Amino acid sequence: MEYDDIDRQVVHALQLDGRAPFSRIARVLGVSDQTVARRYTRLRTAGLLRVVGLWRVGARGDSGWIVRLRCTPGAADDLGRVLARRPDTLWVHALSGGTEINFAAVIPAEGPEGSRAPTLLEQLPRTRQVTDVTVLSTLHTFFGGPMSLVNKSGALSAAQAAELSGTRTGGQRGAGPVRADDGDLRLVAALGDDGRAPFADLASATGWSQSTVRRRLGELMAGGSVYTDVEYDHRMFGIRSHVLMMLSVPPARLEETGRALAAHPEVAYAAATTGPTNLFASVLCSDMAALYRYLTTRVAALSGVERVETLPLVRTFKGITPNGGGPATRA
Repeated sequence: MEYDDIDRQVVHALQLDGRAPFSRIARVLGVSDQTVARRYTRLRTAGLLRVVGLWRVGARGDSGWIVRLRCTPGAADDLGRVLARRPDTLWVHALSGGTEINFAAVIPAEGPEGSRAPTLLEQLPRTRQVTDVTVLSTLHTFFGGPMSLVNKSGALSAAQAAELSGTRTGGQRGAGPVRADDGDLRLVAALGDDGRAPFADLASATGWSQSTVRRRLGELMAGGSVYTDVEYDHRMFGIRSHVLMMLSVPPARLEETGRALAAHPEVAYAAATTGPTNLFASVLCSDMAALYRYLTTRVAALSGVERVETLPLVRTFKGITPNGGGPATRA
C-alpha cells in the first residue's frame, strides 16, 4: 500500500487526540471531513491503523515490568501468542534467534489484606518451555505511553500539533491511584478494542447512560488515568528496523542520560529500570545502516553510557508500546 503526507498527518493527529472528531482534524489539516474519514477507514480496514484506549501504568496502583525470557527452540511462537492474549501484557516481541521473547506486563496492586491471584511473573518459572527469565521493574518513563515516535515525525507542524493537543493532558500522573469500579474497567476494555468507539457503544458496554460515559471518560482522561494511543504500520514513516537497547549507566548520570536518550528522533520508548542494566529503550530506524549510524553517533556521544546491548526484533505478537511495528494481536 502506498502512503502520502495526508496519511501520515492523520496518524499524527490521532496520536495527539485519538478521539478528535474528523471535522476538527480536517480543519487543522486543511482538507475535507470526507478526506480524513476516507483515509482513516482505508487504513483501519487494511489493519494498518487502530486507535486504542489504555490505562496509564500506575493509574490504579499497579506496576510496570519489562521481561526478557529465553525458551526452548521452537517454543517462541506458542509462548508469544499465549502472552499476547493476556490482558496484563502490553507488548510482546520475539527477539532475533527465535529463542527469546521480550514483553511488558502490568502487575496489579494487592487486594484487601494482601490477597491476590498469582501474577504472570510468578507463573512463568513454572512454564516448562521457559529456560531463563530476566525481570526489570520500570522505575521512571522518560518517553513513551501517550508520547509516541509519531510525535517526532514532523508530519504535522508545531502549530498544527499544538492545536490538536490542546485538550489532552499527555497522560501525566494525577494525585494518586484512581479507584476504578467495574464500570470503569468495562469502559476501558471497550476502548482497548476501539479507542474511537461512539458513546452509544460505550454506554452499551458499561450499562451507563451516554452522558455518564461522556462525563466519566472525560474525568479519567483529564486526570491522566486513561489515554489514547495508535497502532500503525511503521512503513508509513519509512521505518523498517526495530531494536531494543539495554544500557548500563551510573546512577548519578541516569536522569541526564535518560532525558538525552528520550530526545533522540529514533527513540520510541525510554525508561529507567531495575536489573542488570538500568536504562531500557526501543529504537526504530529506516534500516540497519541507519541503526549503525545511530549507535556510532548519537548513542556513542552519551558520555554516561558504560555498556549497550542491542536486541533486534523479528516478530511482533502484540504491539502497542513501545510501538511494535504496526497493529498486532491484542487481548
